[in-house]
Amino acid sequence: MQPRPSAPTSLDILIARAEAIAGLSLAELAEHYSIQMPKNLTREKGWVGQLIEYALGADAGSRPEPDFTKLGVELKTLPVSHLGEPLETTYICVAPRLGQSGVCWRQSLVYKKLAHVLWVPVEAERQQPLHERRIGTPLLWQPTEQQEALLQADWEELMELIALGHSISARHGEYLQLRPKAADGSVTTKAFDDQGKPIQAQPKGFYLKKTFTRMLLQQAFVTVPI
Repeated sequence: MQPRPSAPTSLDILIARAEAIAGLSLAELAEHYSIQMPKNLTREKGWVGQLIEYALGADAGSRPEPDFTKLGVELKTLPVSHLGEPLETTYICVAPRLGQSGVCWRQSLVYKKLAHVLWVPVEAERQQPLHERRIGTPLLWQPTEQQEALLQADWEELMELIALGHSISARHGEYLQLRPKAADGSVTTKAFDDQGKPIQAQPKGFYLKKTFTRMLLQQAFVTVPI
């Protein structure tokens, strides 16, 4: 059994680790660290991300900060098809429902999570057995001024809708969206309605739409190397 890697102390070390696992199947990586694979992801949807976090030495755990705390880099595994098309939206963080008055974009957790991201594509087509799915070429990314402006505009729109207690659907936002983030509909959190009255509402999370991650992959690769 290989010991868990310590947290990387430089971007070069992090990139080297990510490039070293590119091309491996999930089964090969799990076996390297003697980690048991689930039969499927039905009850363990976060397993792939946790495996890659382990292999790369992510140290943030469940704390609300980037996964590699010393580097300020967030890790995002990106499920893709064999053609390199993103298959899912990308979860960023929980959307705060209260206590955000006066918070600006650069102070937000969304900004902190997206300021510097290591994207790791992973094959994820349903018909492909989990153990055969391979890890792709990593992409270390920081938003351009234009990309940040697009994300900031969406964030400000969504935060205003939250503050005003308006109904929000996944259609709001061009690249950033809000979607329910809970095990089931029975989970609620404190919020305000459009009259300013306290209510219990379903927790929501910020997600990147597939159109945004597709754009990132197309800019970085002609096709996504797997």
